[in-house]
Amino acid sequence: MSLKEKAISGLIWTFAQQFGHQLIGFIVSVILARILLPAEFGLIGMISIFFGVGMVLLDGGLTQSLIRSKELDEDDYSTVFFFNLFASFVIYVIIYISAPLIGNFYDQPILITVIRLYCLTFIISGFGAVQQARLTKNMEFRVQALMTVPATLIGGGVGVAMAYMGYGVFSLVWSQIVTSVISVSQLWFYTKWMPNLTFNFTKFKDHFNYGYKLTLSNLLNKIFQNLYIIIIGKYFSAAQVGFYTRADSTTKLPVTNISNALNKVTFPMFAAIQEDNVRLKRVYRQLMQMVVFVIAPILILMAVLAEPIFRFLFTEKWLPAVPYFQILCISGILHPVHTYNLNVLKVKGRSDLFLKISIINKVITIIGIIIGIQFGIFGLLYAQVIVSFTTFFLHAYYTDQFINYSAWEQIKDLIPIILLSLLCGGIILYLDLLLVNYLDFFRIITGLTVGGGVYFLLAWIFKFNSIGDLRKIVLKK
Repeated sequence: MSLKEKAISGLIWTFAQQFGHQLIGFIVSVILARILLPAEFGLIGMISIFFGVGMVLLDGGLTQSLIRSKELDEDDYSTVFFFNLFASFVIYVIIYISAPLIGNFYDQPILITVIRLYCLTFIISGFGAVQQARLTKNMEFRVQALMTVPATLIGGGVGVAMAYMGYGVFSLVWSQIVTSVISVSQLWFYTKWMPNLTFNFTKFKDHFNYGYKLTLSNLLNKIFQNLYIIIIGKYFSAAQVGFYTRADSTTKLPVTNISNALNKVTFPMFAAIQEDNVRLKRVYRQLMQMVVFVIAPILILMAVLAEPIFRFLFTEKWLPAVPYFQILCISGILHPVHTYNLNVLKVKGRSDLFLKISIINKVITIIGIIIGIQFGIFGLLYAQVIVSFTTFFLHAYYTDQFINYSAWEQIKDLIPIILLSLLCGGIILYLDLLLVNYLDFFRIITGLTVGGGVYFLLAWIFKFNSIGDLRKIVLKK
């Protein structure tokens, strides 16, 4: 199978995996949101940074090194496996000891037990990271897609059942643990791979030298991604954290589904053509336009229809999250662009620049937070949008250096897509004002159907290239 055929097949199966996982997860989340209180979701949001940091440290960037490296043997895989396993136990012990400090920081004693249980997934995940990397490196996305549904379905079912029985926040905790156990069990079953009882320090050093810079960069990213939650949790109520995390997770539903699915496939694909800058630019440009072509109208239409969507799915108690969601939709459009710009550095082996850019990004984020907090929670949200647009130019500068694709070229490629999305959003906003007295479900279906139809019709009329690219993926041609 050619690289192109592998990529198209990978995209199809990875989208199936992402959407299967997210669809089930979203349905479970909707059910749980109707049973549990925003404050209970807020408690999980408060510990998300510690969970995220632990998962970054657990990987150490070594699995990314495995995916990127062209020549590997069993010693490489076994060495990374045992490092991940050792790291998972160390990280869990640190979190376990630190739990009382975390509870005291938020003035939420229940977090001590919550975080000690929730972070058991570190150890569970440590057993499956290398198996996951092997599947990704070999572009075996069909297998990964088939594993996702049962894990998400069973884990979600456990969470819903426990919520109905009155376990509150612990229903969310055990849902995550059960999902992780089933996922890792399937990784062992499907890969049929077991480590050798070896640890090669030379190979470890090679992978570590590449991976630690990515780890530090990803660590900074994870901390700063959750910095808004930390500040909201510290200075506002648990319910406000719940509203923010609900808005953020709903925004990321289309963004992470599409951009992460593409990123999972394109990283090994980019790595395979890393020496051919002309081809790399062409493929990169095509993929970036395609993902924004899909994400931009979805986010804008969801922002326009946010009130009926939140009331229909989550009930009236979640309506305070609507303005948060609408603001976050703006910055969400650029999320995949950031990812692809930074991916160029990774495939070129410049993890040092990746780390440097991450540090600069964080300085910009801190400045934004210091200024934004003066204006309350909405100041923080608008600061997030401004920071996203500012860092775009930084990321694009280095993309221009490596594959000659400047910020101005990227803007010219993306502006028509974004303008078309805004036009359709304006049409649906006017239409929804006429339907304001109708049922929420009718408003949502009408808005999304008409908006999506107008968008694709105009894109076809104006001959947007992404229409043809999507057709090729769907039809595998």
